[in-house]
Amino acid sequence: MNILPPMAYVWYHFAEKNLGDRVGKVLFDCSGKLNPKDFPNMRVQKFLNFYAATKSDEFLYHIATHRKIGWICDDDMFPMSPKMLDVLERELADDKTASVSFRPRNWWHYDIDGKEYEVSSSYCTAINREIFCKKEKLSLAPANFNNHPSHIGKPPVRYDTFDKANEILIRKGYRCYVVPEQERNEYLTGFSGMSGAVILLHYFKTPEETILYYMTPPKKQWSGNVLFGTLSAMLAICTICEIYESITGKKYVIPSLPARSELERIRDVNRKEFRDDQDPEWFENVEKHLKREL
Repeated sequence: MNILPPMAYVWYHFAEKNLGDRVGKVLFDCSGKLNPKDFPNMRVQKFLNFYAATKSDEFLYHIATHRKIGWICDDDMFPMSPKMLDVLERELADDKTASVSFRPRNWWHYDIDGKEYEVSSSYCTAINREIFCKKEKLSLAPANFNNHPSHIGKPPVRYDTFDKANEILIRKGYRCYVVPEQERNEYLTGFSGMSGAVILLHYFKTPEETILYYMTPPKKQWSGNVLFGTLSAMLAICTICEIYESITGKKYVIPSLPARSELERIRDVNRKEFRDDQDPEWFENVEKHLKREL
C-alpha cells in the first residue's frame, strides 16, 4: 500500500529480485500517481488511502479470494531473500498455523494464560485465509483496551493493525509463527514510521519550511518520538530517492525535502538529546543493506 511513489519502485525491485513469479503481487496505489506499465509483474490498484486495516481486509477478502495465503508486506519492508518462501511453505504446512510473521512488534507482548507470545504485527505477515477469513471471519481492525505487558514502561493501550485478531487466534489454539530474531535480517530489511514524514513533506512547500519545523522546538522535545522519528524517516526518504534513481535512471524530486546534508546536520546538532533507544544507526544499517543488495 503506497503513498510515496519512489518507494513503490524500490519495493517492486526487491520483490521481483527475491520473490519473482512465485508470488502474485498487488499494490494499492493510494497516491494515484503510479503508472501500472512501470510494474509489469504486479497488479496496481488505485485505492483511497483508508486505514491500513481497511485496505488489508479488502485485500484478504476480495482480492486474494482464490489464494490460500494472503501475504501483507508494508512498502517500506523489503524482501531480501528467496528463502522467505521456503519459510512460508515449511511453517504453513501445519494446518494449525494461522500466520507467519517476519517482523513482529518488539515493544510489548501477549500474556495469555500465563504464557508469553510475540506480537506478529502486520509489517510483513502471511495469513492463512482458510483460517482467518473462512473459519474465523476475522478483521485486522485495531481495538481499544490492550492491557498486555510493555517492554518500555509505556502501556500499549490500543491494539494496532492485526493485533486483536492475532490475540483471538492464539486464544483459539491456532499457531501464529514468528521468525526467530537472529534470522530476520537475512529475510527482510526496512524502515519504520515513514508515513509521518510523507505527511510533513506534503504539508510543507519548501525545504526551508521543513528545516524550520525541526529547528524551532526546544531541545527537550527531541526526547519524544515525533522529531527523531520523522527526521530519521526524512533521511530514509533521501535513501529511497537515491535508490529510485539507481533503478530508473531518473531523479524523483520532492519540493519540500531538504538536502541529506542539511538533515544530517540537524540530526548531529540534536544527537545528545536522543533517548538511549533512539538509534540513528538502525536507519543507516537499513540503507547499507539495501544498497549492498541493489
